[in-house]
Amino acid sequence: MNDCGCEKAKRALEDYLRDELGSDLRAEIERHLEGCTECSTEAHIHTVITGVVRRSCDGEAAPDELRERVRRALRATSH
Repeated sequence: MNDCGCEKAKRALEDYLRDELGSDLRAEIERHLEGCTECSTEAHIHTVITGVVRRSCDGEAAPDELRERVRRALRATSH
């Protein structure tokens, strides 16, 4: 089976980390992350940042507008 590629993995990364992908695409992204150091590092960074933000907010959810701005900024930096 062909690797899903970095572009596809990076586009799906946020949904993957939030466990919002279907099982087939999730498996495809997992296979890619296992074999791609760059994408797995990016996934790790996203996970660490999310954890830090979550702890600093003491369990409070960020406003939807802020969450969307952060998502857009992360997408812009990953391209």
